Amino acid sequence: MELFEKLTSKAHAHRQRIVLPEGLEPRTLTAADRIIEEELADIILIGHKSEIKELAAQLKLKNIDKAQIVDPSDEKIIDKYAPLFFELRKKKGISMEEARLTTANPLYLGCLMVKAGDADGQVAGAMNTTGNVLRAAFQVIKTQPGINVVSGAFVMLLNEGSNFGTNGILIFADCAVVPNPTAPELAQIAISSAKTARDIAGIEPRVAILSFSTKGSAKNESVDKVIEATKIAHSMDPELMLDGELQADAALVPTVAASKAPNSPLSGRANVLVFPSLEVGNIAYKLVQRLGGVQAVGPVLQGLAAPVNDLSRGCFPEDIYKTIIITCNQAIGLKNL
Repeated sequence: MELFEKLTSKAHAHRQRIVLPEGLEPRTLTAADRIIEEELADIILIGHKSEIKELAAQLKLKNIDKAQIVDPSDEKIIDKYAPLFFELRKKKGISMEEARLTTANPLYLGCLMVKAGDADGQVAGAMNTTGNVLRAAFQVIKTQPGINVVSGAFVMLLNEGSNFGTNGILIFADCAVVPNPTAPELAQIAISSAKTARDIAGIEPRVAILSFSTKGSAKNESVDKVIEATKIAHSMDPELMLDGELQADAALVPTVAASKAPNSPLSGRANVLVFPSLEVGNIAYKLVQRLGGVQAVGPVLQGLAAPVNDLSRGCFPEDIYKTIIITCNQAIGLKNL
Protein backbone atom coordinates (compact mmCIF):
# COMPACT_ATOMS: atom_id res chain seq x y z
CA MET A 1 0.00 0.00 0.00
CA GLU A 2 1.34 3.44 -0.98
CA LEU A 3 2.04 6.02 1.74
CA PHE A 4 -0.97 8.20 1.01
CA GLU A 5 -3.26 5.19 0.82
CA LYS A 6 -2.17 4.31 4.35
CA LEU A 7 -2.59 7.88 5.58
CA THR A 8 -6.01 8.13 3.95
CA SER A 9 -7.15 4.86 5.47
CA LYS A 10 -6.01 5.97 8.92
CA ALA A 11 -7.74 9.35 8.56
CA HIS A 12 -10.97 7.63 7.51
CA ALA A 13 -10.81 5.28 10.49
CA HIS A 14 -10.09 8.02 13.03
CA ARG A 15 -12.01 11.08 11.84
CA GLN A 16 -10.47 14.37 12.96
CA ARG A 17 -11.90 17.90 12.94
CA ILE A 18 -9.81 20.14 10.69
CA VAL A 19 -10.36 23.89 10.54
CA LEU A 20 -9.70 25.77 7.30
CA PRO A 21 -9.51 29.52 8.02
CA GLU A 22 -9.40 30.44 4.33
CA GLY A 23 -13.02 29.52 3.74
CA LEU A 24 -13.38 31.80 0.71
CA GLU A 25 -10.34 30.44 -1.14
CA PRO A 26 -11.49 28.39 -4.19
CA ARG A 27 -8.72 25.75 -4.06
CA THR A 28 -9.34 25.27 -0.34
CA LEU A 29 -13.07 24.81 -0.87
CA THR A 30 -12.40 22.32 -3.68
CA ALA A 31 -10.11 20.26 -1.45
CA ALA A 32 -12.57 20.48 1.44
CA ASP A 33 -15.39 19.22 -0.77
CA ARG A 34 -13.35 16.14 -1.68
CA ILE A 35 -12.37 15.48 1.94
CA ILE A 36 -16.03 15.65 2.98
CA GLU A 37 -17.15 13.43 0.10
CA GLU A 38 -14.58 10.78 1.01
CA GLU A 39 -15.42 11.09 4.74
CA LEU A 40 -11.79 11.64 5.70
CA ALA A 41 -12.34 14.48 8.19
CA ASP A 42 -14.96 16.77 9.64
CA ILE A 43 -14.31 20.14 8.03
CA ILE A 44 -14.73 23.52 9.72
CA LEU A 45 -14.69 26.51 7.37
CA ILE A 46 -14.18 30.05 8.63
CA GLY A 47 -16.01 32.74 6.69
CA HIS A 48 -19.40 34.26 6.02
CA LYS A 49 -21.88 31.47 5.35
CA SER A 50 -23.67 33.14 2.44
CA GLU A 51 -20.38 33.94 0.68
CA ILE A 52 -19.02 30.42 1.16
CA LYS A 53 -22.23 28.88 -0.19
CA GLU A 54 -22.23 31.24 -3.17
CA LEU A 55 -18.63 30.36 -4.03
CA ALA A 56 -19.34 26.64 -3.59
CA ALA A 57 -22.23 26.95 -6.03
CA GLN A 58 -20.02 28.73 -8.56
CA LEU A 59 -17.46 25.93 -8.22
CA LYS A 60 -20.24 23.32 -8.49
CA LEU A 61 -19.25 21.72 -5.20
CA LYS A 62 -21.80 19.35 -3.72
CA ASN A 63 -20.65 18.69 -0.15
CA ILE A 64 -19.85 22.05 1.43
CA ASP A 65 -23.26 22.10 3.15
CA LYS A 66 -21.92 19.27 5.33
CA ALA A 67 -19.11 21.46 6.67
CA GLN A 68 -19.40 23.47 9.86
CA ILE A 69 -19.17 27.16 8.95
CA VAL A 70 -17.95 29.63 11.56
CA ASP A 71 -18.48 33.36 10.98
CA PRO A 72 -15.50 35.33 12.38
CA SER A 73 -17.66 38.46 12.73
CA ASP A 74 -20.27 36.72 14.88
CA GLU A 75 -20.27 38.39 18.31
CA LYS A 76 -21.16 35.08 19.96
CA ILE A 77 -18.05 33.50 18.44
CA ILE A 78 -15.90 36.44 19.57
CA ASP A 79 -17.42 36.25 23.06
CA LYS A 80 -16.54 32.54 23.25
CA TYR A 81 -12.90 32.66 22.12
CA ALA A 82 -11.59 36.17 22.91
CA PRO A 83 -11.28 35.47 26.67
CA LEU A 84 -9.06 32.49 25.88
CA PHE A 85 -6.76 34.60 23.72
CA PHE A 86 -6.70 37.30 26.39
CA GLU A 87 -5.58 34.74 29.00
CA LEU A 88 -2.88 33.43 26.69
CA ARG A 89 -1.49 36.89 25.91
CA LYS A 90 -2.27 39.07 28.93
CA LYS A 91 1.29 38.84 30.21
CA LYS A 92 2.32 40.47 26.92
CA GLY A 93 0.11 43.44 27.79
CA ILE A 94 -2.82 42.74 25.47
CA SER A 95 -6.17 44.34 26.31
CA MET A 96 -9.52 42.58 26.00
CA GLU A 97 -10.42 44.92 23.14
CA GLU A 98 -7.24 43.88 21.29
CA ALA A 99 -8.00 40.22 22.05
CA ARG A 100 -11.45 40.59 20.50
CA LEU A 101 -10.04 42.22 17.36
CA THR A 102 -7.41 39.49 16.98
CA THR A 103 -9.95 36.72 17.55
CA ALA A 104 -11.85 37.97 14.48
CA ASN A 105 -8.77 37.14 12.36
CA PRO A 106 -9.55 33.71 10.83
CA LEU A 107 -6.00 32.41 11.35
CA TYR A 108 -6.19 33.16 15.06
CA LEU A 109 -9.81 32.05 15.39
CA GLY A 110 -8.95 28.66 13.89
CA CYS A 111 -6.02 28.20 16.27
CA LEU A 112 -8.22 29.23 19.21
CA MET A 113 -10.76 26.58 18.20
CA VAL A 114 -7.95 24.02 18.24
CA LYS A 115 -6.65 25.30 21.59
CA ALA A 116 -10.16 25.12 23.06
CA GLY A 117 -10.58 21.52 21.91
CA ASP A 118 -13.23 22.37 19.29
CA ALA A 119 -10.96 21.28 16.41
CA ASP A 120 -8.00 18.93 16.07
CA GLY A 121 -5.82 20.79 13.57
CA GLN A 122 -5.60 23.66 11.11
CA VAL A 123 -4.45 24.03 7.49
CA ALA A 124 -3.84 27.46 5.95
CA GLY A 125 -1.47 29.35 3.68
CA ALA A 126 -3.14 29.31 0.26
CA MET A 127 -3.88 33.01 0.81
CA ASN A 128 -1.69 33.90 3.80
CA THR A 129 2.07 34.10 4.23
CA THR A 130 3.96 31.46 6.18
CA GLY A 131 4.86 34.10 8.75
CA ASN A 132 1.23 34.91 9.45
CA VAL A 133 0.24 31.23 9.66
CA LEU A 134 3.07 30.43 12.07
CA ARG A 135 2.61 33.56 14.18
CA ALA A 136 -0.95 32.57 15.06
CA ALA A 137 0.13 29.01 15.85
CA PHE A 138 3.04 30.13 18.06
CA GLN A 139 0.92 32.60 20.02
CA VAL A 140 -2.09 30.34 20.54
CA ILE A 141 -1.22 26.65 20.26
CA LYS A 142 2.42 26.80 21.36
CA THR A 143 4.72 23.75 21.46
CA GLN A 144 4.61 20.22 22.83
CA PRO A 145 5.90 19.52 26.36
CA GLY A 146 9.69 19.39 26.35
CA ILE A 147 9.87 21.07 22.93
CA ASN A 148 10.28 24.80 22.35
CA VAL A 149 11.18 24.83 18.68
CA VAL A 150 8.92 24.30 15.67
CA SER A 151 10.56 22.86 12.58
CA GLY A 152 9.60 21.70 9.11
CA ALA A 153 10.16 18.21 7.73
CA PHE A 154 9.75 16.76 4.26
CA VAL A 155 8.80 13.16 3.62
CA MET A 156 10.94 12.15 0.65
CA LEU A 157 9.43 9.35 -1.44
CA LEU A 158 12.27 7.81 -3.43
CA ASN A 159 11.88 5.83 -6.62
CA GLU A 160 10.51 2.30 -6.33
CA GLY A 161 13.21 -0.21 -5.49
CA SER A 162 15.46 2.31 -3.73
CA ASN A 163 17.75 0.83 -1.10
CA PHE A 164 17.79 4.04 0.95
CA GLY A 165 15.66 4.74 4.00
CA THR A 166 12.78 2.40 4.73
CA ASN A 167 11.09 1.16 1.57
CA GLY A 168 12.39 4.27 -0.17
CA ILE A 169 11.04 6.68 2.48
CA LEU A 170 13.29 9.28 4.12
CA ILE A 171 12.53 12.20 6.45
CA PHE A 172 14.53 15.42 5.92
CA ALA A 173 14.53 18.17 8.60
CA ASP A 174 14.71 21.05 9.27
CA CYS A 175 14.09 22.33 5.76
CA ALA A 176 11.65 25.16 6.40
CA VAL A 177 11.74 27.07 9.69
CA VAL A 178 14.87 27.45 11.89
CA PRO A 179 17.81 29.11 10.07
CA ASN A 180 20.64 28.19 12.44
CA PRO A 181 19.51 25.93 15.29
CA THR A 182 21.49 25.71 18.49
CA ALA A 183 22.55 22.29 19.79
CA PRO A 184 19.46 21.99 22.05
CA GLU A 185 17.20 23.08 19.18
CA LEU A 186 18.85 20.60 16.82
CA ALA A 187 18.25 17.83 19.37
CA GLN A 188 14.58 18.80 19.57
CA ILE A 189 14.32 18.79 15.78
CA ALA A 190 15.70 15.24 15.82
CA ILE A 191 13.10 14.13 18.40
CA SER A 192 10.26 15.82 16.51
CA SER A 193 11.42 14.31 13.22
CA ALA A 194 11.38 10.83 14.75
CA LYS A 195 7.75 11.40 15.70
CA THR A 196 6.97 12.57 12.16
CA ALA A 197 8.55 9.37 10.85
CA ARG A 198 6.15 7.33 12.99
CA ASP A 199 2.99 9.41 12.58
CA ILE A 200 3.24 10.37 8.91
CA ALA A 201 5.58 7.90 7.22
CA GLY A 202 4.60 4.94 9.39
CA ILE A 203 8.20 3.87 9.84
CA GLU A 204 10.30 3.20 12.93
CA PRO A 205 12.85 6.04 13.01
CA ARG A 206 16.57 5.62 12.63
CA VAL A 207 17.89 9.15 13.05
CA ALA A 208 21.18 10.55 11.78
CA ILE A 209 22.28 14.07 12.74
CA LEU A 210 24.43 15.08 9.80
CA SER A 211 27.68 16.98 9.45
CA PHE A 212 30.64 17.24 7.10
CA SER A 213 32.48 15.15 9.69
CA THR A 214 32.07 11.53 10.76
CA LYS A 215 33.08 10.63 14.30
CA GLY A 216 35.81 13.22 14.68
CA SER A 217 37.17 13.23 11.13
CA ALA A 218 37.07 17.05 11.18
CA LYS A 219 37.15 19.74 13.85
CA ASN A 220 34.92 22.79 13.71
CA GLU A 221 32.38 24.69 15.81
CA SER A 222 29.54 23.38 13.64
CA VAL A 223 30.77 19.81 14.21
CA ASP A 224 30.85 20.44 17.95
CA LYS A 225 27.24 21.62 17.76
CA VAL A 226 26.15 18.37 16.10
CA ILE A 227 28.04 16.27 18.65
CA GLU A 228 26.39 18.17 21.51
CA ALA A 229 22.96 17.89 19.84
CA THR A 230 23.39 14.13 19.58
CA LYS A 231 24.16 13.87 23.30
CA ILE A 232 21.12 15.98 24.20
CA ALA A 233 18.81 14.00 21.91
CA HIS A 234 20.02 10.75 23.50
CA SER A 235 19.21 12.15 26.94
CA MET A 236 15.73 13.23 25.74
CA ASP A 237 14.90 9.78 24.34
CA PRO A 238 17.42 7.08 25.31
CA GLU A 239 15.44 4.40 23.44
CA LEU A 240 15.53 6.22 20.09
CA MET A 241 17.95 4.81 17.52
CA LEU A 242 20.00 7.93 16.80
CA ASP A 243 23.59 8.78 15.98
CA GLY A 244 25.81 11.71 15.00
CA GLU A 245 27.96 13.31 13.86
CA LEU A 246 27.74 11.51 10.52
CA GLN A 247 28.40 12.44 6.92
CA ALA A 248 25.51 11.65 4.60
CA ASP A 249 27.20 8.62 3.04
CA ALA A 250 28.03 7.16 6.46
CA ALA A 251 24.38 7.60 7.43
CA LEU A 252 22.92 6.03 4.28
CA VAL A 253 25.36 3.50 2.83
CA PRO A 254 26.18 0.38 4.90
CA THR A 255 29.55 -0.23 3.25
CA VAL A 256 30.64 3.35 3.92
CA ALA A 257 29.34 3.17 7.49
CA ALA A 258 31.33 -0.01 8.08
CA SER A 259 34.48 1.93 7.19
CA LYS A 260 33.78 5.38 8.62
CA ALA A 261 31.53 4.58 11.59
CA PRO A 262 31.82 0.86 12.38
CA ASN A 263 30.29 1.30 15.84
CA SER A 264 27.29 3.32 14.74
CA PRO A 265 23.96 1.68 15.68
CA LEU A 266 22.54 2.94 12.38
CA SER A 267 24.96 0.83 10.30
CA GLY A 268 24.34 3.09 7.31
CA ARG A 269 20.58 2.56 7.34
CA ALA A 270 19.26 5.92 8.54
CA ASN A 271 15.76 6.92 7.46
CA VAL A 272 15.61 10.31 9.22
CA LEU A 273 18.23 12.90 8.24
CA VAL A 274 18.60 15.93 10.49
CA PHE A 275 20.60 18.73 8.89
CA PRO A 276 22.83 21.10 10.88
CA SER A 277 21.17 24.22 9.47
CA LEU A 278 18.15 25.31 7.45
CA GLU A 279 20.44 26.35 4.61
CA VAL A 280 21.78 22.82 4.25
CA GLY A 281 18.42 21.12 4.70
CA ASN A 282 16.58 23.31 2.21
CA ILE A 283 19.27 22.93 -0.44
CA ALA A 284 19.48 19.18 0.11
CA TYR A 285 15.77 18.46 -0.24
CA LYS A 286 15.47 20.59 -3.38
CA LEU A 287 18.50 18.95 -5.00
CA VAL A 288 17.22 15.45 -4.22
CA GLN A 289 13.73 16.40 -5.40
CA ARG A 290 14.84 17.93 -8.70
CA LEU A 291 17.89 15.90 -9.68
CA GLY A 292 16.56 12.59 -8.39
CA GLY A 293 12.95 12.99 -9.48
CA VAL A 294 11.89 12.40 -5.89
CA GLN A 295 8.48 13.35 -4.51
CA ALA A 296 8.82 15.72 -1.54
CA VAL A 297 5.75 15.79 0.72
CA GLY A 298 5.59 18.79 3.02
CA PRO A 299 6.73 20.80 4.74
CA VAL A 300 5.15 19.08 7.71
CA LEU A 301 5.32 21.44 10.68
CA GLN A 302 6.44 19.55 13.76
CA GLY A 303 6.80 20.38 17.44
CA LEU A 304 3.47 22.16 17.94
CA ALA A 305 1.09 20.99 20.66
CA ALA A 306 -1.55 20.49 17.96
CA PRO A 307 -0.99 20.31 14.21
CA VAL A 308 -1.03 23.46 12.11
CA ASN A 309 0.28 23.10 8.57
CA ASP A 310 1.25 25.77 6.10
CA LEU A 311 0.53 25.74 2.37
CA SER A 312 2.32 27.36 -0.53
CA ARG A 313 0.33 30.22 -2.02
CA GLY A 314 0.93 28.55 -5.38
CA CYS A 315 -0.56 25.24 -4.23
CA PHE A 316 -3.12 23.14 -6.06
CA PRO A 317 -6.30 21.61 -4.58
CA GLU A 318 -4.50 18.24 -4.55
CA ASP A 319 -1.78 19.72 -2.31
CA ILE A 320 -4.37 21.03 0.14
CA TYR A 321 -6.21 17.69 0.10
CA LYS A 322 -3.00 15.84 0.98
CA THR A 323 -2.01 18.38 3.64
CA ILE A 324 -5.38 17.92 5.35
CA ILE A 325 -4.78 14.16 5.40
CA ILE A 326 -1.29 14.67 6.85
CA THR A 327 -2.72 16.99 9.50
CA CYS A 328 -5.29 14.36 10.46
CA ASN A 329 -2.53 11.80 10.96
CA GLN A 330 -0.49 14.22 13.08
CA ALA A 331 -3.53 14.86 15.26
CA ILE A 332 -4.07 11.12 15.68
CA GLY A 333 -0.41 10.68 16.66
CA LEU A 334 -0.52 13.49 19.22
CA LYS A 335 -3.54 11.93 20.87
CA ASN A 336 -1.51 8.76 21.32
CA LEU A 337 1.30 10.51 23.21
